[in-house]
Amino acid sequence: MARRSERAALVLTDEQRCKLSELAASRTAPVREVERAGVLLKYAQGLSISEIQRQLSVSRPTIYKCIDKALAAGVQAGLKDTYHRPRPPEITEEAKAWVISIACIQPKELGLAAELWSLSALARHVSEHAESAGFPRLAKAGKSTVWRILDENELKPHKIRYYLEKRDPDFDRKMREVLIAYRDVSLCTEGTLQNEGAKPVYTVSVDEKPGVQAIGLTAPDLPPVPGKAPMLSRDYEYVRHGTVSILAGIDLHTGHVFAQVEDRHRSCEFIALLQSIDAYYPPEAVIRVVLDNHSSHISKETMAYLATRPGRFEYVHTPKHGSWLNLIECVFSKMARTFLRHIRVSSVAELKARILKGVAEMNAAPVVFRWKKFDLELA
Repeated sequence: MARRSERAALVLTDEQRCKLSELAASRTAPVREVERAGVLLKYAQGLSISEIQRQLSVSRPTIYKCIDKALAAGVQAGLKDTYHRPRPPEITEEAKAWVISIACIQPKELGLAAELWSLSALARHVSEHAESAGFPRLAKAGKSTVWRILDENELKPHKIRYYLEKRDPDFDRKMREVLIAYRDVSLCTEGTLQNEGAKPVYTVSVDEKPGVQAIGLTAPDLPPVPGKAPMLSRDYEYVRHGTVSILAGIDLHTGHVFAQVEDRHRSCEFIALLQSIDAYYPPEAVIRVVLDNHSSHISKETMAYLATRPGRFEYVHTPKHGSWLNLIECVFSKMARTFLRHIRVSSVAELKARILKGVAEMNAAPVVFRWKKFDLELA
């Protein structure tokens, strides 16, 4: 170890000096880094080793080591500990790779009953089969060892993430057709789409929300009491009276909501919704309907009704598993967040009345939903 006079001077840039000063004054950084930052700052100022030791109360070997590393490899090297391994690892990379390969296989494929690994089950399987696989060290490996191997590779075999496989071969084409319809609505609203002499076109987004439960109370609600009960109190028990289906559509130009609440959502109920939409618009207009491929939308009964109104309705189908493309889902979301949330009724009839009342409130202050990201999807 060279003496102070034999060491080169440590020259710091303004940026390095500023960072070292901040680190030396830090109360959240590791203590050893704070001490080393102070050592390097004082050494760069020309102080002797003895003076640095006296001011910082740091041992001379620590000061020497810090300065030597900074002179040899830079300031950052002087601040950090040199990584070293006292002995070769007992669990080799090949053994870790074998554990990872086991974790990536479902337990049922190895003759077990489980669908996913638990940490204890994986550790037990590794321990039982390590000898035969040629990795005897893993025969004594516990859950913590297996967890560290998995954590190094960011694996979580005990969890499952669902995805949706694209099952519609015409997904892109159908998506473009829906988005073109939405873009036409936007252009029409802005007044940039002018077709002199053409029939007016109204775009309506349509779908159903089935299985809305009519849930009743078994005991009266208790109102909030200032200073005692800050919120409404309700009995955990409830009564099921049945379910209803909401058949709804929204005018994408004005935000007007068409809605019917029915016990079922068959072709006859859907035709009734189309009839209400038909009666709402001028007879010379074309009604463009954005909807999915539900059986009631394309049934023989529905097609027979559409044949009685030639040129009146124009279907634009969303792709399979593309309900997020249908703006009527925004209406259903608004219903769920406003009047459907926590709703309690005494009968199915009351539920129907409450839903229709909620729709009337929405129509009293209509909201126009817009699709805004066209450049990406239509590129």
